[in-house]
Amino acid sequence: MRWIIRLLLALVVLAGLMVGGLFLLPADKVAALVQDQVRSATGRELTMSGRLTPSLWPEIGVATGPVTLSNAEWSDAGPMLAAEGLSVGLDLKALIGGEVVIREIVTQSPRIVLERAADGRANWDFPPRAAAPATAGPGGAGKAARGFTLDAGRITDGTLIYHDRATGTRTELAGVDATLALPQQDGPARVDLAAVLNGQALAATARIARVEDFIGGAVSGLVLDATLGNARAGFDGQAGLAPLSAEGALDADLADLRAIFAALGQPAPAGIARQLGLKGQIAYSPDGTIRLREGVLRQDGNVLSGSADLALSGKPRLTGQFTAGALDLSALTGGSGGGSGAGSGTGGKGQSGWSTAPIDLSALGALDAEVTLAAQSVDLGATRLGPTRIAATLTDRRLVLDLREVQAHGGRITGNLVLNGRGGNSVGGDLTVAGIAIQPLLRDLADYDRLIGQGDLQLKFLGSGGSMAAIMQGLSGSGAMRLGKGELRGLDIAGMIRTLDLGYVGPGAKTIFESITASFTIDKGVLRNDDLALAAPLVTATGAGQVGIGARTLDYRLLSRALGGSEGDKGLRVPLLITGTWANPRFRLDLEAIARERLELDEQKKAAEEKARASAKKAEADAKERAARELGLRADEGERLEDAARRKLEDEAKKGLRKLLGGN
Repeated sequence: MRWIIRLLLALVVLAGLMVGGLFLLPADKVAALVQDQVRSATGRELTMSGRLTPSLWPEIGVATGPVTLSNAEWSDAGPMLAAEGLSVGLDLKALIGGEVVIREIVTQSPRIVLERAADGRANWDFPPRAAAPATAGPGGAGKAARGFTLDAGRITDGTLIYHDRATGTRTELAGVDATLALPQQDGPARVDLAAVLNGQALAATARIARVEDFIGGAVSGLVLDATLGNARAGFDGQAGLAPLSAEGALDADLADLRAIFAALGQPAPAGIARQLGLKGQIAYSPDGTIRLREGVLRQDGNVLSGSADLALSGKPRLTGQFTAGALDLSALTGGSGGGSGAGSGTGGKGQSGWSTAPIDLSALGALDAEVTLAAQSVDLGATRLGPTRIAATLTDRRLVLDLREVQAHGGRITGNLVLNGRGGNSVGGDLTVAGIAIQPLLRDLADYDRLIGQGDLQLKFLGSGGSMAAIMQGLSGSGAMRLGKGELRGLDIAGMIRTLDLGYVGPGAKTIFESITASFTIDKGVLRNDDLALAAPLVTATGAGQVGIGARTLDYRLLSRALGGSEGDKGLRVPLLITGTWANPRFRLDLEAIARERLELDEQKKAAEEKARASAKKAEADAKERAARELGLRADEGERLEDAARRKLEDEAKKGLRKLLGGN
């Protein structure tokens, strides 16, 4: 038992001696060493305020009061670093040998300012390291100071501010906890960082091959792994801080777009992607441009390949060229179109109307862009396209799509489409459609499938509003259509003319036609046409009226005439009134017009008969007059030409008889 007590007493005495020795440490010497090493590494002055206090926990060392690190001479933002205090951990083995060696520095609640001047200078561009000053030590004067090394440099609860005066951008990280491990000043280093950026958790780990090159104007190997929310990015290449530059392989999973846009201070566009990834060779140049080469962008099931440049100086601007296989963009366009679940053009039930959901084009203001895309197919939800080549130009929230070649429904579409988010939403276009199948086009765009045929279309349009319904109700424009052989479903014009029976209107009825031509204008969501011409084997038809695009209504008059060989070859024209809605149209014969048509035909027939009789009578009279002239007939007053002819014949007969008998 005695030996245990003696052992405990010995340990207490040893601990007392260690504590006493620590509190006898020359604090000024430790402070001077820290200042010398910081000055050697950065060329900046470290100022310590308050009393230096020795500490035993968590490590043997000293703690300071408030400290500051001077900024670049050209900066007016105050100190580059200002902290509530420093805790300096010492190497116990070196301390026992009489040498003060720093192993750890903990910076408490620092405010760190990183700046780039308008001329490109950066306050982290430290001047070349001066030779380390000689310091006195236990072994005598003139001993050279050790190179700047750290087993661990820590920042707790800090704030990091990055201010780029060239672009006017300012980014602030809060709640910064960081660790730097730098065993050798000219060797590798590791940095671990955790912070909050605009409310989003940010974490990063960087492994630097040569710190002295990295911060001194050269480039060094760099491996970086970072997370933002649930988004992740990895970089393996080389980089430098003076000036800031990087080049290497990038592998990023950017599925958490909400966190990314929130960190950038922008609202997240809805429905862009559940999975988003990017791979390729990436480079960042000191002029603020990010370049992507051999890039592969994955968005859900979509895969795009190509190259792009993103200039960050001023407003971000993207330029690039991409190719793709089958693209599904239905999530961006709100799914299947044609309104909000409207019934089919064959009379199906459902909500008949355009969507009133708000259209948000605010994402167009995130950047400017000039991008080309070539895809094997594109699913827009409302319609599906075949091989597609387009060029997109986005300038100040105005997107222009140049349709260089778009194949759809067996035809080809060229022209341009415009989405404008400046001061309210608007959409416009100038399209030329050649050889397209009309039925699937109208079915996809407007839930209307009664017209079947293939032809050409010219269309100019412009609309504005906060929803699809508002745009369609205010639509304006003009166009022309020409169809070849096809059919009009829901109406048998020839049968209706023969019977004047609306039983030839409705499901199952159809009109086969050879051609349809029409031109139209659009004003305030109403399409007007007055020159429709339909040619069919048994009938011809003309049409005029209006179609309410915004209200999805019909008010149209179709005037048909049967051709020769049918029961209508008397020329009766049959007017058909088409009213109601697209989903449920109503057909009605204009009986008053038919009655007027028949009365006009009767009058025309009577007039024609009278004219024919008068013509026949006149012809008879003319014939008799010609005969009288030829026979030399001369009628006495009141005598008919027939009687004069009989009289002359009798006189001639008498004369002939007298000559025969030899008399006078």
